[in-house]
Amino acid sequence: MQAHTPAPAPGFYNANIAPGNQIPYGYSQQGPGTYQGFSDVGSYGFQPQAMDGPAGYAVPPIQNQPIMNERTIWMPVPPSLPNCPPGLEYLTQIDQILIHQQTELLEILSGFVANNKYEIKNVLGQRVYFAVEENDCCTRNCFGPSRAFTIRIIDNLGHEVITLQRPCRCSLCCFPCCLQELEVQAPPGTTVGYVVQNWHICLPKFTIQDENRKDILKIIGPCVVCRCCEDVHFEVKSLDETATIGRISKQWTGLVKEVFTGADNFGIAFPMDLDVKMKAVLLGACFLIDFMFFEHAGE
Repeated sequence: MQAHTPAPAPGFYNANIAPGNQIPYGYSQQGPGTYQGFSDVGSYGFQPQAMDGPAGYAVPPIQNQPIMNERTIWMPVPPSLPNCPPGLEYLTQIDQILIHQQTELLEILSGFVANNKYEIKNVLGQRVYFAVEENDCCTRNCFGPSRAFTIRIIDNLGHEVITLQRPCRCSLCCFPCCLQELEVQAPPGTTVGYVVQNWHICLPKFTIQDENRKDILKIIGPCVVCRCCEDVHFEVKSLDETATIGRISKQWTGLVKEVFTGADNFGIAFPMDLDVKMKAVLLGACFLIDFMFFEHAGE
């Protein structure tokens, strides 16, 4: 019987015409209904999950196949590729990423700002990476969403494959000399690109740069990013801003969750053949956008 292709997440291209709609190497041939805990991939497939893992942010290791435990399904480990930073091979096989911020009960009940944690999945609901913010208590609770941070992105083998570093800067349009910037390293210690905020009187605008500070892509958001009952889209455009090649989407998760929790859901769509390093930089751009416009804890 022919495998069922799950519907794309909200805000993404039609699965029948999107690049990479064929199931690539290593993906399970089962439909999403066969996965435990992911009965609705079409609406991001995010369910509350217990995050059990060893210390040091490491996640349970796998041997070329996803671990099928009660809650977590892993994306299979892809083969090593030449000229690809170790750990980014996963990104060569996908053109859409789903990001789910973990809900912290202590933060909800007390208002205490905890380090952010994120699950990064493919459209089949398989976990690709796990991301953890590294910060001290004083910085988180005094500077709120404007805080400097380091986010460490861990692969299925427990290896840190991407490091995101954001200095403390102002994002207000009245301070054009001190705008936001994010450095993306893959592997840690090797810079592959930057996300640089561009000054604009009303639009959120960013430039994606490579490791040599050469401009590669643009990201343009809507004039009003706080919208009720609908998704918010940041378009990934060519350098001259004439062609849209991808999208970073903040999913509306419902009034109760939006008001009472700090957990956000995002999706990223990009061309399958985009440079894998630029895919990693777009992933970093999503975290920067989350902190700048949707992170309200500590305000």
